[in-house]
Amino acid sequence: MLVTALRSFFRFLFVHGDLATDLSTSVPTVRRYRHATVPSFLTSADMDRVLAATDRSTRTGRRDYAILVLLARLGLRAGEIVALELDDIRWRSGELVIHGKGRVIEHVPLLADVGEALAPYLREDRRASASRRVFQRVLAPQGGLAGPAAVGHIVRRALAHAHVQRTGRQIAARYSVAPPMCWAGPRSVAGPIGAPSSVVMNGLPA
Repeated sequence: MLVTALRSFFRFLFVHGDLATDLSTSVPTVRRYRHATVPSFLTSADMDRVLAATDRSTRTGRRDYAILVLLARLGLRAGEIVALELDDIRWRSGELVIHGKGRVIEHVPLLADVGEALAPYLREDRRASASRRVFQRVLAPQGGLAGPAAVGHIVRRALAHAHVQRTGRQIAARYSVAPPMCWAGPRSVAGPIGAPSSVVMNGLPA
């Protein structure tokens, strides 16, 4: 507002002959940073409520639960979840390959609860498809999720269903439970940093 007012004032003075030079173009733009404020957090209790309220008796519910667990336990970005492919789940080595921003590739532990969330969806619900994306649309056209906005929609719906007030950005879950996960120290994994679980691996798509 201040920048706009100054520019208007200088332009007015120039037009009325009070200034020999139009100084309105000299007023610098104030840069606004995307993450200038502290991100909003959900508490661990809130996130537990969201996960508990997700209906895992349905195909959509099992998919959404797996997505929410990835957000909560690993702090993945929405775009990273959308881009996740079957080959990125390394059951035997107990890790996930994450394709991040700027073509950065990261290897993160496949935690036991993450594997346990992914396995039912992959075994029971993910249909055979030419697409290798892990998470598919429930409705036609068949294929991977349309984009990060689809993950945002899943989060908003889950928060509303759990009666958890939404604050901050739509992917608030990304900032909420990753820190507690780190504070909790080492956790078991679904792969060989213990041995791969046959219960988890049986019948999964390769």
